[in-house]
Amino acid sequence: MDHTTPDTSPFVLSSSATPQGSEVAPQQLVHALGGDNLSPDLHWSGAPEGTRSFAVTCYDPDAPTGSGFWHWVAWDIPATTTSLPIGVARDDTSLTQAHNDFGNTGYDGPEPPAGAPHRYQFSVHALPVPTLGVSADAPHVAARFVIFSEQLASASFTARYQVTA
Repeated sequence: MDHTTPDTSPFVLSSSATPQGSEVAPQQLVHALGGDNLSPDLHWSGAPEGTRSFAVTCYDPDAPTGSGFWHWVAWDIPATTTSLPIGVARDDTSLTQAHNDFGNTGYDGPEPPAGAPHRYQFSVHALPVPTLGVSADAPHVAARFVIFSEQLASASFTARYQVTA
């Protein structure tokens, strides 16, 4: 008789630099806003059974583009990984990073226009495949399509930032 208890822990994502509901940490802001333009540390746990890799994204749904703004899309993160450090390098070969909506590879932080606060949704996506099969040279929409259509589960937190006039 099997007395093991299945893991029913929720899939969660957190950051000590930019906790849920907080203002985006100054080090995560772009240089033009006095920041260091570093990705936040990310820590996750409770990935579902069958996870073979992860992807991470950072999205601003409040950008005045009609379709939001993608600050970071990274994938092919090994299933044994449960965290990313502050400041993932643009040339880090342990994962694949797309060009973001600034046109740069990797993470670029908030730079909203003055006015209402913007939300920044950081997410980790558990995937049933070891690799997406999407080239880093492909538009991030190609990676996002596979991420969102294949994901087993995702965990997110939201931080905010506002530039006042």
